[in-house]
Amino acid sequence: MPGNSRNASKRVVAKKGAPSGSGGKNRSGLKGKGRTLPADERPWHKGYSGTEKLPDKTARKQDKERRAAAAEGRAPKVGVPGSKDTTWGRGGGRAYGRQAPQRGRSGPRVAPGRRSNPTKEGPELLLGRNPVVEALRAAVPATALYVAQGIDIDERVAEIVRTAGDRGIPILEIGRNELDRMTGGVLHQGIGLQVPPFAYENYDDMVTAALEQTAPLLVALDGVTDPRNVGAVIRSVAAFGGHGVFMTERRAAGITATAWRTSAGAAARVPVSQVVNLTRAIKAAQQQGFTAIGLDADGETDLYELEAAVGPLLVVVGSEGRGLSRLVGETCDLRVSIPMASDVESLNASVAAAVTLAEVARRRTHGG
Repeated sequence: MPGNSRNASKRVVAKKGAPSGSGGKNRSGLKGKGRTLPADERPWHKGYSGTEKLPDKTARKQDKERRAAAAEGRAPKVGVPGSKDTTWGRGGGRAYGRQAPQRGRSGPRVAPGRRSNPTKEGPELLLGRNPVVEALRAAVPATALYVAQGIDIDERVAEIVRTAGDRGIPILEIGRNELDRMTGGVLHQGIGLQVPPFAYENYDDMVTAALEQTAPLLVALDGVTDPRNVGAVIRSVAAFGGHGVFMTERRAAGITATAWRTSAGAAARVPVSQVVNLTRAIKAAQQQGFTAIGLDADGETDLYELEAAVGPLLVVVGSEGRGLSRLVGETCDLRVSIPMASDVESLNASVAAAVTLAEVARRRTHGG
């Protein structure tokens, strides 16, 4: 045998030469494939407009896009118009019950002729069985209901699914792991309700509309950061005949799902506005004839001696911790204190607002 056949590490390199041909067997592979199909003729493309069944891989991609769109509160960029997809344009996943009607986003009604300013924040996901069922009972606007696969069905879940179906809210069944990812690991009990951004009233329009009333009454929130207090104040404003609420855009709570739920639906009836500078907004209201009163435990005016209650009134409620800020307090025409029988340091912001609004309503009813 030639060479060192016992050398296992020896490399034998084949001699280079001309490559062998295929003998014409691959001739068809060299032919052109014709024209490139437009998007609406390609079943795997998001712009496909046919009615044929999509490939499984394409269907999964489109379903993923629908879920992402529902999580972001936007319309999906995929779908087959005219198909039987029960959640077309509103998210992905398996739908419960009847086909979801083709509606736009549900949200608070805006009076005709008024402009609204949508918040810059994205949609919020309200979690937990009790919070979700309470929000649906309060008619909180919602764009999607997420239900984890394999969830234990109790009375609350049954009511949630039934109410969402009656209101035409898309009900999406997703994996528990995906719901965990969407919620950032927060306890969700297998239920999540997506709430769209709130549409705020224009401040000038709100003041103008209030002045058309017999006894205008507005409430300003100075740095209130708890959405439950915001919702409770709005509920009190609706209960005692107020005509609007406004707060700052930054460093303050806005109308979140929690505020909606706490307001018990009053946020759909009471105009709510956001302003850039609260002090300037108060001054603008004063120029329109409002008397601004700031609620302060050390105020010089007793609430039960407030003669200004019968005229156009702006009640300013301070934050939960520090109360009225310095500039806002100096801008107010009066600082009003609420008499208390015990040595309680102060009242909760929403409680103080409710007590004040109740006294204002009493004075106006009995003529001062």
